[in-house]
Amino acid sequence: MSVFVRLKVFICLYWGGLFLLLAGLHQTEGASTEMTNLNWKPFIYGGMASIVAEFGTFPIDLTKTRLQVQGQTQCMEVRYRGMFHALLRIGREEGVRALYSGISPALLRQASYGTIKIGTYNTLKKLFVSRPEDETMVINVFCGVLSGVLSSSLANPTDVLKIRMQAQGSLLQGSMMANFINIYQQEGTRGLWRGVIPTAQRAAIVVGVELPVYDITKKHLILSGLMGDTIYAHFVSSFTCGLAGALASNPVDVVRTRMMNQRVLAGNPLYKGTLDGLMKTWRNEGFFALYKGFWPNWLRLGPWNIIFFITYEQLKKLPL
Repeated sequence: MSVFVRLKVFICLYWGGLFLLLAGLHQTEGASTEMTNLNWKPFIYGGMASIVAEFGTFPIDLTKTRLQVQGQTQCMEVRYRGMFHALLRIGREEGVRALYSGISPALLRQASYGTIKIGTYNTLKKLFVSRPEDETMVINVFCGVLSGVLSSSLANPTDVLKIRMQAQGSLLQGSMMANFINIYQQEGTRGLWRGVIPTAQRAAIVVGVELPVYDITKKHLILSGLMGDTIYAHFVSSFTCGLAGALASNPVDVVRTRMMNQRVLAGNPLYKGTLDGLMKTWRNEGFFALYKGFWPNWLRLGPWNIIFFITYEQLKKLPL
């Protein structure tokens, strides 16, 4: 069986399994038309809002990736002194289009990751509570962790491709599919799930922090009478959850980025796992190396969450 045929089979199985999973979740939610429409909205709106937010903040995410891979063995040269320096240098040396290197797999990732994440999170919450007023931090964190692990694991191949295309920039030529095939040919299916464990760990942290912090912050703002259920409450809540998510996830994000960027064609990988990556980075480069790319990470997560939640909340108000 040729590489192209095997790749087509893999893609069909991958996306087929993804849709079967969503269909399975759909079937568990009840048979009434009203409930069906209600339970499908978080999946659809979550994916749409994620795509909008990803496109709007992608250049910041690219600089975060470039800053994080600095210091890794194959990226020893320190080319960027900070986020703004990276933005200017990439734009000047590689062109403005390079700031969107990897945008195709990034949007594809959000179409799957964002859809499953938000839909699963809201579905799980309804298993525990029927009213938003009854939600607690413990329940929301539990649901956030589970939905983060599930969604990130399924979307990992697109995340690997995005990281490779961002890190290499103009050095990695060809379309998204051409680079996807290249990874598959050289590293096999395992290469597409490289870094899946730290990715799932990071997603568990990010989703387990961001979504509960957003929900609880919004609930208290509304119930306390400080704000109504308006765009202002959505803005404050999303800004808060973005900061909390960046602080909690950055160390794991650094290791995840480096593990996805490393190519293991022969011999042992530089990082054998998340803990090994954390310890080696800390020992070789110092503790604050774990917070490389923090400012672009936060400056991305902040606007990303603001765009996402405001878009999501507005979509929820559509008379559908």
